[in-house]
Amino acid sequence: MAGAFHGRTVVVTGGTGALGAAVLDKLLDEGAICHVPTSHAASPKGFAFARHGRVTLSANVELGDPTSVEAFYATIPDLWASIHCAGGFAMSPLGQPGSDASDDIFAGMMDANARTAFLCCRAAARAMLASGTAGRIVNVTARPGLDPRRGAGMSAYTASKAAVAAITVTLAEELKGDGILVNAVAPSTLDTPANRKAMSKADFSKWVSLEAAAEAITHLASPENATISGALVPLYGRA
Repeated sequence: MAGAFHGRTVVVTGGTGALGAAVLDKLLDEGAICHVPTSHAASPKGFAFARHGRVTLSANVELGDPTSVEAFYATIPDLWASIHCAGGFAMSPLGQPGSDASDDIFAGMMDANARTAFLCCRAAARAMLASGTAGRIVNVTARPGLDPRRGAGMSAYTASKAAVAAITVTLAEELKGDGILVNAVAPSTLDTPANRKAMSKADFSKWVSLEAAAEAITHLASPENATISGALVPLYGRA
């Protein structure tokens, strides 16, 4: 897939996070011009691509706010692909007295995962349709979003990721005649520094590497993917 994105413009939400950074790294290797929205007023500390010539970091973009999202996408010329890695996670056991399954956690998970995906999908699709060219949209759901039994103890997160899966499939069906392919990956546990710290006794070899996840995402977003749409691709590693 060498150079598959040469000269193509790609949005990566969550680009300052672990998965988003891995996706950016892969896209840049393939020649993409990348735009990364961030809610921060400036480049976050440790952002490896802050001075890269083909990465534009847009500050003060709130992905849960429709006006902010629409304004951001309006600045992106000739959008080819929009990849949505932004999201969040929280445990929320429902059945235990005194648990932290609050209304706020449910609302927060729906905002961080489902709402951001919905708003970015909408803005990206409208931009692509307005340009009259083909395009690609890739979301990130999760294994519990496809198999809720895996979401015991984290029902709010599971519900929000199931919503991302539903948004993906319905939008793919809606846009199937317009040359815009919409897909999602569904990782199990990703091998990130944060997850290693939180689950220090786990067998990391069973987790999904960031490089493998980025490879799957960039393939779905690439022009070499000419037929796959409406897919929820399981990335389960050895778990």
